[in-house]
Amino acid sequence: MSDSYVLIKIHESDNVAIILNQGGAPKGAELPGGITLIEDVPQGHKVALVDIETGGQVRRYNEVVGYAKHDIKQGSWVSEKVVDMPTPPKLDELQLATREKPAFEPLEGYTFDGYRNPDGSAGTKNLLGISTSVQCVAGITDYVVKLIKKTLLPKYPNVDGVVALNHTYGCGVAITAPAAIVPIRTLQNIAKNPNFGGEIMVIGLGCEKLSPSRLLEIDDEQAVNILPNSEAAKTLEDHVVSLQDENHHGFQDMVDHIMEMAEAHLERLNKRRREPCPISELVVGMQCGGSDAFSGVTANPAVGYASDLIVRAGGSVMFSEVSEVRDGIHLLTPRADTVEVGQALLREMQWFDDYLSQGKADRSANTTPGNKKGGLNNIVEKSLGSITKSGNSPIVDVLSPGERIRKRGLNFAATPASDFICGTLQFASGMNIQVFTTGRGTPYGLEVAPVIKVSTNSTLGKRWHDMIDMDAGRIASKEITLEEAGWELFHLILDVASGRKQVAADKLGLHNDLVLFNPAPVT
Repeated sequence: MSDSYVLIKIHESDNVAIILNQGGAPKGAELPGGITLIEDVPQGHKVALVDIETGGQVRRYNEVVGYAKHDIKQGSWVSEKVVDMPTPPKLDELQLATREKPAFEPLEGYTFDGYRNPDGSAGTKNLLGISTSVQCVAGITDYVVKLIKKTLLPKYPNVDGVVALNHTYGCGVAITAPAAIVPIRTLQNIAKNPNFGGEIMVIGLGCEKLSPSRLLEIDDEQAVNILPNSEAAKTLEDHVVSLQDENHHGFQDMVDHIMEMAEAHLERLNKRRREPCPISELVVGMQCGGSDAFSGVTANPAVGYASDLIVRAGGSVMFSEVSEVRDGIHLLTPRADTVEVGQALLREMQWFDDYLSQGKADRSANTTPGNKKGGLNNIVEKSLGSITKSGNSPIVDVLSPGERIRKRGLNFAATPASDFICGTLQFASGMNIQVFTTGRGTPYGLEVAPVIKVSTNSTLGKRWHDMIDMDAGRIASKEITLEEAGWELFHLILDVASGRKQVAADKLGLHNDLVLFNPAPVT
């Protein structure tokens, strides 16, 4: 029976559609439109709706996602093996800031309960962050964090936790290379994230190239010439521990110094309380990982709808992942708020093209075996689904990797697509809550900010029922509309940001390490 199987076609001009049914559909199955499958097709994979000649366009999202390597008959499985990938859009031929801005009405009356900071920002968590200036000290940092959690945190119930911000940078690197600014400003801006409330500590060694003072944006020359009792001297005394300090006599003395400093920060953090904050202080990072063919049908469009609601309410949204934007960049540059913003988008695309070229790779290296198993043939198809997370709002600014957010509204924060590197860079840019969509499934989470996990299909949502926060697969099965899902996610974002709901990753303690992006040479 044709009504036993469901096809999802995105646009009327598409000549492929995906199978909704769990388990896919077998050879001989009768599909809507009088199509009979001539081979087995897995769930989420594409079926040819018409005959496609050799070299003919394979269209999804009303875009070309490939060219047929040979004749493809109606009812065939259109897998990666039968499709050649298109070339990416040429950056010098794109329209910039040409789209008429949508007439969105402001969304008023919404707030979230956050932790206000002296600079006006607001945190969604109340955390003590302990950063490091070099990997050499990571062992001691991990040691004291465990000790703080065990002996100090119980005394300060209003503090959500203490986080070690370890990394692999700091020494053995070309510290003055142009691209070194990326990891350095990332570490500097991580320390400024509103979830730390200014109560950041830095543990250094003493001989490293990246001095601890530089993470507090006191440069090396200033640090040498600091006057006693000056504001800069007090900042270093309150925030920095150098293990090679001649006043330290053995391991326990180092630990005691760190614990004493940590307690002073915890006392201040413990005085903070949640209070109503405007949505303007909410910075939501949007990311996807373990994507499948449903990502661009359910979860990512729902995220895009919620993104527009956040922007309409006065908040900020970041979308990222350059290699998952590159093949859809022609759909984004017209949405730039100004020509200058459009040019900045092109700048980041070109920078990443060059970066990949230096490693003898291109954006096609992005697509994983899991993506392909989930029905995504190539990076073109993946990108077209990925960019729907950005909704329809104008793009007001573009951030280079590790730069801090400057404008409220929809921002493109340039990052690699690697989940943990993207999360780290978004956090450095000021993200205080993240939404993460997945079709294949990933236990990804961040200790530094809540991560709302949204499944693209109900098969995953049900199987990982205690690891997924929202099942967007209900859109495909028509249990809810896209708009209803967008509003549901919007309210979930506010509830999580306010501490009224806890995300699954935090309940289970599933947290990834922060990972720096270092495109500069290692010496």
